[in-house]
Amino acid sequence: MEQKYKKIYVEWWKIRRSTITGLVVFIAVACAVVFGGWWAIKNNWFVATQQADLPKNAAKIISFEGDVRITRAATRETIIVTKETYVAAGDTIQTQADGRAIVQMIDQSVYSVRPNSTVVIRDNSSFFGGGNNVRVSLDDGQLNVRTEQQPEDTKNIVEMRDSQTQIGSDTDASFNADNRGAEIRVSRGGVETTVGGSKTAIGANEYAAVDQGKVASKEQLLPPPKLDGPGNMAQVVDASGTGASVSFSWSDEGSTPLSGYYLQVARSSYFAADSILVDRSELTTREFRLGGLSPGTYYWRLKSNSRSGQTSDWSEPWKFSVIRREASRPIETSGWQVEKVGGNVYIISGRTQSGVLVKSQENQVFAAADGSFRLQISTPLSETAVEFSDDAGNRAGVILSMRNGKVLRKY
Repeated sequence: MEQKYKKIYVEWWKIRRSTITGLVVFIAVACAVVFGGWWAIKNNWFVATQQADLPKNAAKIISFEGDVRITRAATRETIIVTKETYVAAGDTIQTQADGRAIVQMIDQSVYSVRPNSTVVIRDNSSFFGGGNNVRVSLDDGQLNVRTEQQPEDTKNIVEMRDSQTQIGSDTDASFNADNRGAEIRVSRGGVETTVGGSKTAIGANEYAAVDQGKVASKEQLLPPPKLDGPGNMAQVVDASGTGASVSFSWSDEGSTPLSGYYLQVARSSYFAADSILVDRSELTTREFRLGGLSPGTYYWRLKSNSRSGQTSDWSEPWKFSVIRREASRPIETSGWQVEKVGGNVYIISGRTQSGVLVKSQENQVFAAADGSFRLQISTPLSETAVEFSDDAGNRAGVILSMRNGKVLRKY
């Protein structure tokens, strides 16, 4: 009996040891698969890329907001940009009232296409020896260009009207074109504009107008006015309940003699036409009063007009809120989802109370009647702050993971 008991014990121990060994191996393999999948997702191994279909010497839209469209020269097809994509020679970029696009060219220069603009990519190619050819045409709207150090044989050219402007290294410049003419502003570096065979150098902090086939004027760059009040992110209380009265004030920057100011107040940070409440272009004083503003969020910005005819760029818009003091209520959120569009561009969606303002990374949207919202942002970080506010002055915020859409913490 003693030997039989020992035999049974040994066979049981063999089974037990093999089971444990197999279980350990299974757990190790499962952990490796899970970790490998997490790493692949983190590094976008499963995100479809267009590299195989990327035309030779194509430029790339690396960031965008709002409604941005591309008309392909090869097919005449117009597509709405929903992810990082390419722009080939001959293609046209069109931004709508809420649209912006940032394009990286072959020489690593960055072209920022502003709202309501039309830009055609004429050339974006490299040649033997390391030089590059970049050429775009601004048909209408505004285009900002930033270059870094470039080889001497690089050509980076912006066409407007009858002009061609060669952009130098280490330069920040903006170009404006409309039915009244064209304007060039240089804040850093320098450019050379050719009109009718005549060349004009425009240096840092200089402005030039192009009109009727010539550089009509060149002068010191006019800065936008300095906004004073209401302050950025200020709250104005509607104490009476019949609408708040807001006083706007500003001051001059620089010493250039001015002829007036251009003020816009809007409900949208894009200053879309249907959201503008004030559009005054001939103000001669440095203040303006607006009454009857209902609770909500507003934006305002200014331009300066010099006596010589130069108009500055818009100031950076400031935001303020009109609120009505009421009993506080919590702002609830749920149904969080994060969709990666491409690169650093994400779409955040979820649900809250109707009419609540949702904002993150300087973008914002109002929740729909059912409380749902979709907000497009651009961030290289793994998490972002999302803020909520309503007309009664109630506020809330969360830190959201861009990897899995989970709320990491509330504040």
